[in-house]
Amino acid sequence: MPRTTTPLRTVTLALVISLAGVALAAGETPTYVSELTLLLVVSAGVAFGFFRLGVTPIIGFLLAGVLIGPNALGLVRDPELIDAAAEIGVILLLFTIGIEFSLDRLARIRRLILYGGGLQVGLTTGVTVLVLTAFGIDFRSALFTGFLIALSSTAIVMKLLSDRAETNTPVGQAGLGILIFQDLAVVLMVLLMPILGGEGGGAIGVLWALAKAGGIVAAVLLLAGRVMPKVLEAVAHTCSQEIFLLTVIGICFGTAYLTSLAGVSLSLGAFLAGLLVSESRFGQQALSEILPLQILFSAAFFLSVGLLLDLSFLVTNLPLIGLAILGIVIFKALVTGVAVRLLGTPLSAAIPAALLLSQVGEFSFVLARSGREVGLSPLGLGEVGTQTFIACTVLLMAATPWLAQFGHVLGKRYSAKTGTVAIEDPEAAEIEGFDDLDDHVVIAGYGGGAQRLAGVLDRARLPYGILTLSPTGATEAGAQDRRVILGDYSRQGFLRLAGLDRARMVVVPDDEPAMAHRVVSVIKAARPEVPVIVATRFDSNVEALSGGGADSVVSQERAAAERLISGVLEAYELDHLEIENHLEALDSLAPSALTTVGLSASQAATERCSHVARATVVTPPAEHVCPGCVALGDSWVHLRICLACGYVGCCDDSKNTHAHRHFEAEGHPIIKSLEAGDSWAWCYLDETNL
Repeated sequence: MPRTTTPLRTVTLALVISLAGVALAAGETPTYVSELTLLLVVSAGVAFGFFRLGVTPIIGFLLAGVLIGPNALGLVRDPELIDAAAEIGVILLLFTIGIEFSLDRLARIRRLILYGGGLQVGLTTGVTVLVLTAFGIDFRSALFTGFLIALSSTAIVMKLLSDRAETNTPVGQAGLGILIFQDLAVVLMVLLMPILGGEGGGAIGVLWALAKAGGIVAAVLLLAGRVMPKVLEAVAHTCSQEIFLLTVIGICFGTAYLTSLAGVSLSLGAFLAGLLVSESRFGQQALSEILPLQILFSAAFFLSVGLLLDLSFLVTNLPLIGLAILGIVIFKALVTGVAVRLLGTPLSAAIPAALLLSQVGEFSFVLARSGREVGLSPLGLGEVGTQTFIACTVLLMAATPWLAQFGHVLGKRYSAKTGTVAIEDPEAAEIEGFDDLDDHVVIAGYGGGAQRLAGVLDRARLPYGILTLSPTGATEAGAQDRRVILGDYSRQGFLRLAGLDRARMVVVPDDEPAMAHRVVSVIKAARPEVPVIVATRFDSNVEALSGGGADSVVSQERAAAERLISGVLEAYELDHLEIENHLEALDSLAPSALTTVGLSASQAATERCSHVARATVVTPPAEHVCPGCVALGDSWVHLRICLACGYVGCCDDSKNTHAHRHFEAEGHPIIKSLEAGDSWAWCYLDETNL
């Protein structure tokens, strides 16, 4: 199905237009526009630079925030703007985490979550409280500090695990389980902040807050199972990427807002919204749609963290901060290693997992913000404690890739020394996408040709996986026990889920050349060496698709003509060489006839429509396009043909609705679908389906 525009392009265009409008109305460029522009430019430049260096861009965002902040170059002086963008970043980050941590996924690694995560958070917090209170620090400040230290960076760790394809390894599973528990524990910690600050009414206040949170969670689980799948199913069937994106964003922010009205944090509401969406079969599609926005605003969040670091304080107190960092790494690595080891994880996996989680994470800043609002500070030292915490956290987050690498080196040395090999916990194992397939065929699209190909591969017992945008196609493939992922296969995330890095080839049997061209471009950018075979309907598309990177382009029009001509010439017993010569001259021969379209006998005899007599048999153009959209330089959604004059236009789901406009201009009442597999017709005047 052709697309109108990509959602990120739409959002960006709308943002640019809005900012331009504000600037023109004011007669000058508003201050926030320059700072927002700087934020976006710096984010893009940092991400590119660190990508070229092979370093996680998040680290670059942190360092860039330090440099452009008020405590260094002073290029950004409006912290409220960054705070607002950062708040959205936290909401979207937790929303995506909620989608990824579906209820099924939580259940599969429940042992690692409950026991591993519970031990890690409990031991870290408990030991911190014991040590700090022994040095005379107030219990509430000690507990608050323990909460801050217990949390690790979900964003950085998950990014590292994903980049290294280690999510399903013992190290990845241990880290994942503990991180999920930490993210869930943040909810309780935030609820406890007013209590620790002396504003929550003691134990009764805690119980009331927990009861409200429990009621909200129960309501979300009810919606997740019964309501949300139906809502997303209906939205997906509009075939509109924009409507789907807006619905997903509405679910995210709507749920977060409603939970905040009940006294629960926006962060928890966003996480619960993600769980809502994850229980629909469109969860991965929603994740791919929201991910560009999440990346954009998460960059703002990490930049905002860097803005908080005071370089002069760092330089002045460098020995103290260095000792604090060393103490946190050793302490957290020991506690995490013990927690993971107690679950039976081999030491060769426990060591790298412990060092991977030995930093302090982004949700510590969320928690620190909540604590600051009720008068709490790390170690009870006020601004000094806050700045020490910020400096330690920023530097530890920046050091995470090197800590992870050091952990892998130690784990391998231990394995080599003892001869042990890490064995994955069967209970923790999970399949994401087509992780169990290797040397397989990825079929990107599920039309008639793809279905026949899948049938042949089934008979030949060859491995394959299907990616499709069609909910109906996904349902049909699933009913035949075929491996299928419902989502946008023009996105790298879905292609990775399909095992693009291990695939023998990719087949793109997509009837729409624009979509096929986009898919080929994405595939070749991600893995240039993989063979890509594209099927297209018309000869006119072959050259463009070949130039776009496809290794082989099969034209259905040409294949059908060659088979027809070969059959005729073979009947006259021409030799194969002569037949091949005639086939080579095929391109110079124009088609003598085109397929016609009209009402079927049952449609013409229907009593539901009084205008069937005005429908005739028409001949569609050789290339199925919407001429109105082509003239505007746009793409379209679904094609309809007028049964009075043969005009072809885009459907009412398209932004231009040329088929309907043609009816309004000409009064021709009946159209018929030109989509493959469709046979229905529609009467505009009687508003009935034929």
